[in-house]
Amino acid sequence: MKNLFIFSVLLFSVWVLLNASIDKSILIVGGFLSIILSLLFSKNRSIFSSIKISPKSFLYFFLYIFVLLIEVIKANFDVARRVIMPTIPINPGVVEVKTKLKSPVARLILANSITLTPGTLTVDIKDETLLVHWIDVKSTDLEKTTKYIAASFEKYLEVIYG
Repeated sequence: MKNLFIFSVLLFSVWVLLNASIDKSILIVGGFLSIILSLLFSKNRSIFSSIKISPKSFLYFFLYIFVLLIEVIKANFDVARRVIMPTIPINPGVVEVKTKLKSPVARLILANSITLTPGTLTVDIKDETLLVHWIDVKSTDLEKTTKYIAASFEKYLEVIYG
């Protein structure tokens, strides 16, 4: 039932965003299609089963989006500074990041968040370890790289996905 609800809300949100209108007829058609498609396709999918639905998880979702935007903006300025001033040394390399997240979806979102942040690119995910290409490796110590790259995202994803 939770998969059905989350999938319906997700489809309906995409419908409203793509139509760019909140006309009554568009909302009714979108709601109907969202429910029908959810009934057809979410039955055997457990992708949303690890999401916690609670007021706290909704709050942490919005906080996570805010933190992600802040991290992306900071990283954009850092990469832009390196492009404008090529004398700033870079130290590129691939490092390991260990995550505490248990849910595969949470790990996927963490990996995508790291990739969305300029200067980092998630190369591979194996169990609780992510391989990340980092434009300026500050440390190769596993705990420090996890703190630099993933810690700001993980604390919110832990609450959302448990």
